[in-house]
Amino acid sequence: MTVNKGALAILVHGGTENWSPRRWKSRFDDVCPDRRVLLVPDTSFDPAEVHYAAVWKPRPGELAAFPNLRVIFNLGAGVDALMADRSLPDVTLVRVAVTDLTARMTEYVVLHVLMHHRQELYLRESQRAKRWAPKLQWAASAISVGVMGLGMLGADAADALKRLGFRVSGWSRSPRAINGIDCFHGEAQFDAFLRQTDILVCLLPLTPETRHILNRALFEKLNRTSPLGAPVLINAGRGGLQNEADILQCLDDGTLGGASLDVYATEPLPVDSPFWTHPKVVLTPHNAADTDADEISKYVAQQIARFEAGDALENVVDRNRGY
Repeated sequence: MTVNKGALAILVHGGTENWSPRRWKSRFDDVCPDRRVLLVPDTSFDPAEVHYAAVWKPRPGELAAFPNLRVIFNLGAGVDALMADRSLPDVTLVRVAVTDLTARMTEYVVLHVLMHHRQELYLRESQRAKRWAPKLQWAASAISVGVMGLGMLGADAADALKRLGFRVSGWSRSPRAINGIDCFHGEAQFDAFLRQTDILVCLLPLTPETRHILNRALFEKLNRTSPLGAPVLINAGRGGLQNEADILQCLDDGTLGGASLDVYATEPLPVDSPFWTHPKVVLTPHNAADTDADEISKYVAQQIARFEAGDALENVVDRNRGY
């Protein structure tokens, strides 16, 4: 081991077996062979050794224990759990942005847009009822898909949908320019974006400004004159973006015609949640972009090498924006 290299601490809570702390340690031992990799909690090391931390939902205060911390690497795309920690050290925070994650999110978005566009909920119900009753199927060009959030994930999903023939627009907080995508930005252009949207795809980060942005007031502004009959919501961003009572009420009264939800206010989703059995809901267990963890560990190791070589880190979080 090279003694002058700062240690990497792993602080991981929750997730599947593939995301277990010991599994992460094994990965980082492989990709950082000349660096000490520490599994927290562990009392056998000096916290001052730690220069880097790879984290997933660390407990408030955990990261403040490392006086020489230089960079925090969040093992997922969303950093809202980190930003909620008031004791978070004032060091560089990097979010994961690997091509594998982007590709998997695009797969999810395309799958669910097509599911609602091709009337799969109706067709599967017809199958269960043994009813042969096809309905008119419109072309993709008849449907306007609006993507909220035009970062790396949203831009890639929007491009894939455009290539399938959908009319695609996007909205972001600041101006963006994407070839073939009608881009809106800021509060002043938000309502115009919503009014033309038949299927709303939400990939926004969770910040104080975006919490519960998916609510009745927003849903009522979506287009109601498309072949779908009523607008559709697809949320693969964060659970805190959605007002779940409003979603259920809007599904029941026809303000929304359907919803695909991958994230929830409480996870795992409680067994008594109405989402489990609602006929207009397609539910997935927060696996829209269940990224290859081996690729993430390689990404973190590459970023540390860049940093120690004096190069700029990629995908640094703007703490003022929260993403």
